[in-house]
Amino acid sequence: MPGPLKNGRWERFAQGLARGETADAAYQAAGYKPNRHNASRLKTNETILSRVAELQQEIAKRTVVDAAWLLDRLAAEVDADVAELYDEAGNLKAPKDWPPIFRKGLVAGLDIEEVREDGKTTATVRKIRLSDRVKRLELIGKHVAVQAFRDNVAHTGDIKITISSDDAEL
Repeated sequence: MPGPLKNGRWERFAQGLARGETADAAYQAAGYKPNRHNASRLKTNETILSRVAELQQEIAKRTVVDAAWLLDRLAAEVDADVAELYDEAGNLKAPKDWPPIFRKGLVAGLDIEEVREDGKTTATVRKIRLSDRVKRLELIGKHVAVQAFRDNVAHTGDIKITISSDDAEL
């Protein structure tokens, strides 16, 4: 079912979910009174789910960022070699000569300090702060296709729970 939903509140709810809002927040932003149960129930509606998927595809097309791009980018950042920032003599290259992967986010900061004696520069200290590679590895591990660190365990089938009268009083 392409295009906006005929029910305006459902459309606003779907848009909120597509933006990453919680069901509760999207439900209230759509104009409904706060009700967790109803928000959760509406979130499972097939019409809503289809519209959310459609909106998310539109968002992905506009931003040109999807899961595959993100995983490729994270992998490239983890594999980047800091030696590429230095010339053959071991001097730090100018940032304009760095590989794009470093210029576009891997370098978190660059500190340059001149050491002076008697008003003359005797040395220049350059410190490069790289962004957190461990965090990147963690994000790769959490990626849907990788799932190295699975946070949730899915269960399908029936679960039967028997509560005794003693437990029911708790």
